[in-house]
Amino acid sequence: MTTDQPVDDGFHVFDTTLRDGAQREGINLTVADKLTIARHLDDFGVGFIEGGWPGANPRDTEFFARARAEIDFRHARLVAFGATRRAGIQAADDPQVKALLASGAPVITLVAKSHDRHVELALRTTLDENLAMVRDTVAHLREQGRRVFVDCEHFFDGYAANPQYAKAVVRAAHEAGADVVVLCDTNGGMLPPQVRTVVSDVLADTGARLGIHAQDDTGCAVANTLAAVDGGATHVQCTANGYGERVGNANLFPVVAALELKYDRRVLPEGSLAEMTRISHAIAEVVNLTPSTHQPYVGVSAFAHKAGLHASAIKVDPDLYQHIDPERVGNTMRMLVSDMAGRASIELKGKELGVDLGDDRELVGRVVDRVKERELRGYTYEAADASFELLLREEVEGRPLRYFRTESWRAIVEDRPDGTHANEATVKVWADGERIVATAEGNGPVNALDRALLVALERIHPRMAKFELVDYKVRILEGRHGTESTTRVLITTSDGDTEWSTVGVGENVIEASWQALVDAYTYGLLKAGVRPTEK
Repeated sequence: MTTDQPVDDGFHVFDTTLRDGAQREGINLTVADKLTIARHLDDFGVGFIEGGWPGANPRDTEFFARARAEIDFRHARLVAFGATRRAGIQAADDPQVKALLASGAPVITLVAKSHDRHVELALRTTLDENLAMVRDTVAHLREQGRRVFVDCEHFFDGYAANPQYAKAVVRAAHEAGADVVVLCDTNGGMLPPQVRTVVSDVLADTGARLGIHAQDDTGCAVANTLAAVDGGATHVQCTANGYGERVGNANLFPVVAALELKYDRRVLPEGSLAEMTRISHAIAEVVNLTPSTHQPYVGVSAFAHKAGLHASAIKVDPDLYQHIDPERVGNTMRMLVSDMAGRASIELKGKELGVDLGDDRELVGRVVDRVKERELRGYTYEAADASFELLLREEVEGRPLRYFRTESWRAIVEDRPDGTHANEATVKVWADGERIVATAEGNGPVNALDRALLVALERIHPRMAKFELVDYKVRILEGRHGTESTTRVLITTSDGDTEWSTVGVGENVIEASWQALVDAYTYGLLKAGVRPTEK
């Protein structure tokens, strides 16, 4: 299950995506999902991966059995999660403690009550018995050769209510042999100055090695985690992309990036930080959640620049508006083209797209004016790079890029008496000197138009057989002429390897969709290296 490669024990990066992160609403992980995520986290180089609670449910029990047999961890140690023994019995006789040992995990995390009120109301036992439960369970697991971490649940609230008892729980775990005692902000209500003060006090008073587990209910989980490090914690518990119960946990990726890039503390294997964006997005795919575009460091917008003033500065030196080089975390800088764009924005975007604008200030000025005019009409190019590249190349070459000319198109929606619907489209286009008429049915009028256009052009341009519409968004813009409105459509198309986005605007959704479809297929053929044939 593991290699003999030692984990650097000076500072722990502990991931609990598979346990705490899986408590997020909308996440339901299969055993196969958990195994895949565990491999991604190990590739990233975290020191510990908490896999779940063996014995609590069949899925987690199966996960540990399969992980032991199927994964050769290169960097991480697998961790089983459980609780201290029940009141009134010996740790060796507690079934859930036995399940922790049976998991085969080399490291075990125990959750312990550290808030006196929780001890009395939730556990329904005495404060002294709770301390004995901590000592006995830790000592028993240590005797069995396991490394033990103890999560002090509700620690910060418990410290506020009864600091001496909260610290007594830390001492009990530490003196019984726990390697790390983790202070948990279970309700997520703390702020960074509070966290740093409490961690510093507990460290000075107990001498235990401390960790931090922060929930994000105040939006401060990452900041609270780093404040705990400032206070002396050397063990951070996080989840990938901040997944977790309620609003989530401390996000693994900005915590690790801050430690490596801001604190100058090496917590990952050499070269692993550059894999961060890829790992973040890969895990998002497994849990079936769209990656957050505005997530620090790894979001697609993390290094995206829109304002013309920013672009002018970035053209001189990217560091003027970026706190790090995005390549250090596997991300890229992007220039967004909008009505805020100036000359520098267009020049940088052209360079990004591989379109040489040279020193032609008049050309750049025309592009700027055209973008501003079209965005006033409802177009948006920051989300439609393919449409912008077509516009840019049209200005550079002095003519539109065309692989076909549209004569006409028509979409028909039919409601039938039996409650069924029919959607049919006919397109008439010219391509390679030939007039082509094609008709197709579809699941809705836009799908019918899409199919009809493909039927018409696949014989002339066989590469189009691989094109597929993979995303479709409609937005109704400001109303005009009473009930009439302007409609904007954004389409994402794929050729099986990459994706590109195009935009269309019209007085109705069908007209706007047609424009976006034409751009989508024009760009796809351009990208495939096909030379335009129509004037």
